[in-house]
This record gives sequence, C-alpha cells and structure tokens, in this order.
Amino acid sequence: MSPQPTAPARSKRLLRTGAAFAVLVGLAVYLVVQYVTGGPGAPRCSVRTADGGAPYEISPEQAANAATISAVGSSRGLPERAVTIALATAMQESGLRNIGFGDRDSVGLFQQRPSQDWGTVQQIMDPVYSAGEFYTHLAKVPGYSRLPLTVAAQKVQRSGYPQAYAKHEPDAALLTGALTGRDGAAMTCSVNRPADRKHPGGTDGVRKQLVREFGADVLPHTDGTAPDKDGGKDGGRVLTVPARPVSSGDAGDEAAAGGRAPGAGQAGGTSADGDGSGSQRRGWELATWAMAQSGALGIEQISYAGKMWSAADSGKGWQKATGAAARAPGADVRIVTAK
Repeated sequence: MSPQPTAPARSKRLLRTGAAFAVLVGLAVYLVVQYVTGGPGAPRCSVRTADGGAPYEISPEQAANAATISAVGSSRGLPERAVTIALATAMQESGLRNIGFGDRDSVGLFQQRPSQDWGTVQQIMDPVYSAGEFYTHLAKVPGYSRLPLTVAAQKVQRSGYPQAYAKHEPDAALLTGALTGRDGAAMTCSVNRPADRKHPGGTDGVRKQLVREFGADVLPHTDGTAPDKDGGKDGGRVLTVPARPVSSGDAGDEAAAGGRAPGAGQAGGTSADGDGSGSQRRGWELATWAMAQSGALGIEQISYAGKMWSAADSGKGWQKATGAAARAPGADVRIVTAK
C-alpha cells in the first residue's frame, strides 16, 4: 500500500496545477488579443492625427471595410457627418469586421437583422449592401447631421446600448477625414510582402470594385485601363482613374442642412498639398481607398499627386513618386495590380 501524500506535498501539487492553469488561461487571453489586434508586427493601417499624437490603428481588414462604408456614402453624395455616423456605428456593432454572427439573428458590419427586414443574410453580409441600407435609413432621420451621433445612430439601429456609439466618435471622425480625402495621405497601411498576397484581382477586379462602391461615374466611359506610356514593365497592369470632383447627389434631409459630398471640395477641406481643391480631395479619396483594399484586390502600387505607396515597401508609407509613377499625369490616380 502506497503511503498517502503529506499535506505539504498536496499543497505543492495544487500550486503547480493552479500555476499551470493560470498559464493556460493567460496564453488563451494572449492568443485572443493577438487575433483581435493582429499582433505585433502584423500588417496594420494607421491614421495620423493633426496634433501629432498617437495614430489611430486598425487592421487591413477593418480598413477595407471602413473604406467601403465611406465610398458608398460618397457614391450617394452624402456629407462627411453621415460617414462618421456610419463608421462609429460599425465600430461599435462589429469592430469594423464583417461577422456572420451576433445577437439573435444579427449579422454583418452593422449587425442588421434579416427578421427585421434589413435583407437576407447573404445580402447583409455584402458590405456594399449593408452600408447602403444603413445610409438609406439614416437619410430618413430628420436633421441627422445636427443630432448628437448617439441619437442619429440609435434612430437607425435601435440598440439596447445607444450611448456606446459615443466613444467611437473621435476615431470615426479621424478615419472619415482620411477616407474622404479631406486629410490627404493621412492613412498609411503596412501589408505583407507581395509574394505573400493571395488575392490578386488584376485591373478588371479593381475596376469592378470601384464601380460597385463609388458608382459608374468613378471611371471614364472607356474601361479605365492603360499601359505605361513608356512601355515600362507595368504595362497591362495599370489602371488610371481621373480625380474628378464629384457633385452632391440626393442627400435627403442633408440637402437642407448644407451637406455636401465627400470629394466635392467642402469648405475647410485640405489636401496633401494644402489647396483643398475638389480634384485633390477626390484623388486622395480614391488613392486611400485603393490602399485600404490593396490586400483583397492584389494592388501593388498606387501613385497620386507626386506621391507613391507600394506593397513591397509599405512600411515607409507614402513616398515621393519615382519612375513611371512620377511621369504619370498628376490629375490621375495610378493603380498597378499584381501580375
């Protein structure tokens, strides 16, 4: 018969078991945090602040969804305030992630419910559709641009926690400035090396997504593709998009409030060159959208207004354009896709 362990031995065993359990719990928490945040050294997008403070950082997935939300608002001629409300709402509801689960039957960026006539699950899981539905309901709210963000968002969402939207307003406003082009080159994204990118779509894929999100007028009546004029190595993979100012569409109640479309050269708008012109603003809106969508669409290089971003050197952000990018017309946004 084996001797029974003494009390000190049992205590030591319990301590070791407890320590091991604590380590496992800590590891699980760490892994969850890394999954949510992307982890140190993971691809990130950041938006600089005007005062030089800590930038607002999100993952490329979140940036792509935010860019879609902003683009859909732009296609409808809605003012910046509408985009800020939409972004803050999606930040609270889904963390800017297109998730297929939620409270009861809620799904998608805005946690819209099929049972509440927001559409089918398949429709709601399309960020372009769900953003459009949010804006359709928001435009029906009288004077929404003059309402506190929490009130405007709640009139659309009917959330059980309406005050939760307020904490996202500063970040949503910062992100809006970058995505609408008002704060030119304010967003930069670091991405995986080009060899690691799995979803090249070519110029055709970029063109189709531009039209889906910004509307048919975003491109000229031609297909929008053009080889380099000097016959360079990027020939056949180049999409040029004119940075034409857009005019306000039917903004619902905002028409009376003086709302203007992102890219329409609102008073106080700025660009990387500081002139605040409508074309500069539109150009940075399109260039920033392309950078945010670069992973999904296989975009390798973007240039506009003498600046260039490349996936191969993305950690350096926007740099002075060189080569064919420097020779491209300054009024065009030049996008180079993967082979």
